[in-house]
Amino acid sequence: MPNQKPTAAAIPDAPELAAPAKRLRGGPKGLRITDVAALAGVAPITVSRVFNSPETVAPDTLERVRQVVQKLGYVPNRLASGLSSSRSRLIAAIVPTIAHSLFSETIQVFSETMSRAGYQVLLALSGYSDSSEEALLDAVLSRRPEGVLLTGIAHTDSLRERLRNVGMPVVETWDMTATPIDMLVGFSHHEIGAAVAEHFLQRKVRAPGLISANDDRALARRDGFRERLAQAGVGEIAEVLVLPPSSIAVGKAALPTLLEQAPNLDAVFCGSDLLAIGVLGAAKRLGLSVPSQLSICGFGDLEYATETTPQLTTVRVDGARIGLTAARCLLDRLSGVEKSKVNNVGFHVVERETT
Repeated sequence: MPNQKPTAAAIPDAPELAAPAKRLRGGPKGLRITDVAALAGVAPITVSRVFNSPETVAPDTLERVRQVVQKLGYVPNRLASGLSSSRSRLIAAIVPTIAHSLFSETIQVFSETMSRAGYQVLLALSGYSDSSEEALLDAVLSRRPEGVLLTGIAHTDSLRERLRNVGMPVVETWDMTATPIDMLVGFSHHEIGAAVAEHFLQRKVRAPGLISANDDRALARRDGFRERLAQAGVGEIAEVLVLPPSSIAVGKAALPTLLEQAPNLDAVFCGSDLLAIGVLGAAKRLGLSVPSQLSICGFGDLEYATETTPQLTTVRVDGARIGLTAARCLLDRLSGVEKSKVNNVGFHVVERETT
C-alpha cells in the first residue's frame, strides 16, 4: 500500500540506494527522472505517471517507484512538467473559512480524493466577501488549475461569466440552484429554513425568533423559515442579524437583544450551532428553562452539539459526502465523462433535547 513504510528488502538492488551520489554529479540536486526510472527498473514515462496519474500504475510498480523516490530524495519539477504537458495537476478550492468543521470536513475529503487521483488542491480562503472571492480567482487562475471548487452560488456576474468562458470544470458546493455555472453539489438552504419552521410549528411554538449571520446562504435559510411561518399564520418574527463568521459569544449577546423585541419569545432558530450554543448559555444565565420556556435549534450538527446540556437540536448536512461527490464530479469531467450537473445531497433535522 502507498502509505506503508518502504523497506529496502522490497527492491532487489536496494544496497545501491545508499550511495547514489557516486553516480550522480551534484548529489540529489542533479537527480533526473531518468535516474529514478533506471534504479526502479521502469521507463521514465512510468515515473511520470506515478506523480501525475498514480491510478494508472500497477500497485507493485507504484510502490517500487515511490520507494526509489524516497531513497533518492527526488523532487519532481511540477512547474516544468506542467508547462511541457499543458497540465498543472492543480485544483483550486475557494472556501469562506476552515475555522469551523462545517467546511473543513468537505475540504478534507475533497483534497484526499483528488490527491489519490494525482491532483493537488490549492486552498484559498475568501471570508464572506464576493470581491475577495473574485480577487482570489484571479490569483489562482494564474497558476493554471485544471478545475475549480467554489462555495455557494452567490458570485458576481463578472466571476460567473469569466469561469464560463475559461472552459475548465467548475463545481459549486453548499447550495442549490437550477442554473449552476457548471456542476453543483449541495442542498437548499431555503428548504432548511422551512423545515425548521415546520419542526417548531409541530411543537406548538407561538412566538419564534431568529438569530443569523447575514451572508447569502444564511439569509436563504431565514427566508424559508419566515415564509413557512407566515403560511401558518405566525405574524411578526423577531430577528437579530450578525456579521459572519458566527461565534458562541455573538449568540450569547444576541439573545437579550432578541428578548427586547419579543418578550414572549418561546423558540429561536440559530444560523449556526455556534450561535445556538451561545443562546443556550445566555438562556441559562437569564433563568429560562430549555426547552419548556425556550426551544433552540442550530445548524450544522457540529461535533459538540451532543455535548451541550441539554443536547442541541440542529440540522445535519453531510459535509464529507459533499466533498467526495464534488471530487468525483471533477474527476469524471477531467476524464471526459459527463455526469449529472446538479447533485442534491439533502439534509435532515436532528431532534434532540433543546426542542
